[in-house]
Amino acid sequence: MAKAAGVSITTVSHSLNDATSDRVNRKTQEHVRAVAKDLGYAPNRLASGLRNQRSQILGLVSDEITTTPFAGAMIRGAQDAAYERGYVVMVVNSGFDRELESREISMLQQHQVDGVLYARMYHQNAHVPSQLAGLPTVLLDAVTENGSISSVVPDEVGAAETAVEAIIQAGHTRIGMINNRDDIPATHGRREGFLNALRRHGLEHDPRHVAIGTSHQTQGGREAALELLGQKTRPTALFCFNDRIAMGAYQAAAELGLRIPEDVSIVGIDNLEIIADS
Repeated sequence: MAKAAGVSITTVSHSLNDATSDRVNRKTQEHVRAVAKDLGYAPNRLASGLRNQRSQILGLVSDEITTTPFAGAMIRGAQDAAYERGYVVMVVNSGFDRELESREISMLQQHQVDGVLYARMYHQNAHVPSQLAGLPTVLLDAVTENGSISSVVPDEVGAAETAVEAIIQAGHTRIGMINNRDDIPATHGRREGFLNALRRHGLEHDPRHVAIGTSHQTQGGREAALELLGQKTRPTALFCFNDRIAMGAYQAAAELGLRIPEDVSIVGIDNLEIIADS
């Protein structure tokens, strides 16, 4: 392989086994990989892992993969980033079962994973299992109360501000909100962004135009929207905690004979394709 590429064995090793290496310039890396592809050569990850005491496997532990609409995108992003660096991702789903989660983490440890992505459906505080102590861990859509573990989370405040700004730019001044009832960062951050946007434009926050959904699902949105849109001086627009609640608000508007967007505008967060295209 080195002879065919006209480089040293060390250069081949760095080019094929360490995608982020700065020891070999990008042009040389691309040349070596092109030659490897032409020759049908692939590095022996097992042998490399034994030498480096790495499995080249990452674990992704989630509580709700099967019902989270954007789980596919999250997993795909993790897999793409891992693949670029020579890793593969092993995905497990606990379904909120702590005992099952513990067994799954034990299984990942038996496979000697090099690290774990610990994911949650919505941005929330997470109680990270003690089994993960000592194992490189990054939280996805979750944080610890003391911030002791690195995390990747959405900008809840910014997302809400952007959504409400769009409503205001459409000419609305009586804007309601249907929020989630759970005590999680996503709930508080989206409410903060909603209020920030109103204040920025000097608009009044009317507590009567804020409702809490009985759930973050469609039915919870429908019930809350019926309450808000049934008022004598109703909001002309609704900002919803998520797209499922927004879909419930759509149903409520239809039941009340209100047209969208002529009579009421409805905006949600999450950008679920099935709802965004509705």
